[in-house]
Amino acid sequence: MKIKLRDVVLVLLTLILLVLLVLLGNRIYKYYEASKYVDDTSDKNVIKIGFSLGTLKEERWVKDRDIFMAKAKELGAEVFVQNANNDDEDQLKQVKYLLDKKIDVLVIVPNDLKKASAAVEMAKKAGVKVISYDRLVLNSNVDLYISFDNVKVGKLMAEYLIKRYPKGNYLIINGATNDNNTKMIKEGYDSVLLPKVKSGDIRILGEEWTPNWMSEYAFQSTEKYIQENYKIDAIIAGDDGLANGIIEALSEHRLAGKVAVVAQDADLAACQRIIEGTQLMTIYKPIDKLAGDAAKLAVKLAKGEKLNVGNTIYDGKYNVPYYKLEPIAVDKTNIDDTVIKDGFHSRDDVYRYTN
Repeated sequence: MKIKLRDVVLVLLTLILLVLLVLLGNRIYKYYEASKYVDDTSDKNVIKIGFSLGTLKEERWVKDRDIFMAKAKELGAEVFVQNANNDDEDQLKQVKYLLDKKIDVLVIVPNDLKKASAAVEMAKKAGVKVISYDRLVLNSNVDLYISFDNVKVGKLMAEYLIKRYPKGNYLIINGATNDNNTKMIKEGYDSVLLPKVKSGDIRILGEEWTPNWMSEYAFQSTEKYIQENYKIDAIIAGDDGLANGIIEALSEHRLAGKVAVVAQDADLAACQRIIEGTQLMTIYKPIDKLAGDAAKLAVKLAKGEKLNVGNTIYDGKYNVPYYKLEPIAVDKTNIDDTVIKDGFHSRDDVYRYTN
């Protein structure tokens, strides 16, 4: 009697499971049909742009995304955005997803300067034009590279420090090695600093490279040199996020404002530090110009129009068109006439404690 009851229970459970599977399959089928309907009825005349970002962690990339999307929309294009969160594999998968959306142009901020070439190759095979945005993808022959003059960024940083500290000990904390911009910035500051190093006026205490542009690493590196009793006169930081970690470390030893720190990006926190005296200078790169021009050029590429870009840059294998924008050194003397005047940050936000 007990065996028969168990069999009955098993049969009932099997039947319930079958019913659930049928219902689940039916829901999946309806979802697939609904998705297909949306794709089939989308406006095929609208230009579709895929925007693949290596990260949105830093403040500036959020601005890039928002300005690019607004400008593209103004031009009548539709933008699909993907954020890889510093993961190379995810960026590759996301580019495949964008290509499946039948985009006309791929705009990519590579997480890794070399690994992203697989994504570019995939796009090219699909007949999709590619813009390398602010970070160059190496060995991949993109249709356009758009960025600021990153060699000049490095030059401006070093020239600014040399004017104020023509002699002394310098520490350099660079960004990530998988970002080609860091190498271009190094080329820039080396062209200014190395003759001074050779003459004995400047001593480079160390040159660090920060994985994934981590502020925490910049903090630890600065702390290490302080703990080893090095006298630091000036620090070049790869960006304002790294400058934040550096200045936190200096603050713990009451050195903030006594050691000159320069960086780039004109983040709000960096502009506030400049006014408050703990950071000497940042490089302002008008993102509205970069993102706005990139959107215009992406639409042109989608329409098959000529870009008329005169500069080129060598990506390790090919010379690719290079749309180059000018960076601006910003300190207390010109922050009102640049960052604030352009509306990049509000005066109230920048002068938060001095108004």
